[in-house]
Amino acid sequence: MTESMTAAAEPGLGEPTPVVSVKPVVLPAPGRGEDLRVRVSAPVSGRELPIIVFSHGYGWSLEGYGPLVDFWTAHGFAVIQPTHLDSRTLNIPPDDPRTPLIWRFRVEDLKRVIDELDLVEAAVPGLAGRLDRSRVAVAGHSWGGQTASMLLGARILDSDGRPGEDLSDPRVKAGVLLSTPGLGGDDLTPFAVENLPFMDPDFADMTTPALVVAGDKDDSPLTVRGPDWFADPYSASPGGKSLLTLFGGEHSLGGIPGYTVTETTDESPERVAALQRLTWAYLRSALYSGDTAWDEARAAFTASPDPLGSIESK
Repeated sequence: MTESMTAAAEPGLGEPTPVVSVKPVVLPAPGRGEDLRVRVSAPVSGRELPIIVFSHGYGWSLEGYGPLVDFWTAHGFAVIQPTHLDSRTLNIPPDDPRTPLIWRFRVEDLKRVIDELDLVEAAVPGLAGRLDRSRVAVAGHSWGGQTASMLLGARILDSDGRPGEDLSDPRVKAGVLLSTPGLGGDDLTPFAVENLPFMDPDFADMTTPALVVAGDKDDSPLTVRGPDWFADPYSASPGGKSLLTLFGGEHSLGGIPGYTVTETTDESPERVAALQRLTWAYLRSALYSGDTAWDEARAAFTASPDPLGSIESK
């Protein structure tokens, strides 16, 4: 599926713009053990570009998620993709002393990107002075969704069941959480309880506006529940959220990790195209007061005689 196949027909989108992408941009990261490598993608024209910082799923890197990144950048966003320490490209062994805290390093990676926007701009020809620092969003898929949620106000419960440190970032104004793990405790399988202690989130303080996306066929080996587990970031958080449930969607939501990714078990160009348009529209309206892109895209999506999913808001 190419960008040109997904850009047409949605009101308000306009024509896709050529983009530039630079990798790796290296951000110094003392104490991390590895400098932070990121990919920066942006339209070649336009000023005051809103920013999306994207957190990849387990094992991925700055190379992934082209179907979303290409669409977002072709329609006016600058997208920055860090490579987290769990990436297969780094191949950190399980007994590495950083492994138990990789979830925390992930959060710090996203914050470091926002801290170092001057370096990011300088590394990309023609980008200097074109980023809008007042309009920053985070997005993430799978473990990346949990990472992004921490900047929106989610916390990790400690061993006594109390919310841990608040790692939210006031510079982040909105988020998109894709196939994001739900609540922990009794909802987890024994394997997840034993091996993934950080997978015990609390969404009660996740007050920043967010779109939560879940597939209704996303059966995870990490939970004893079912696909509704992935709706927890919506149902267990305060108002100001929307939930997009994609019918037939599994963990890859139709194929968002890449154009030819073998781990996609539910390949659907139509589902990916809908997700491109709806996430773009949500972030436009969340970052720009009075923008109607989300209302228009939601109305068009739900008015279909054969809808690909449902949307609810609170």
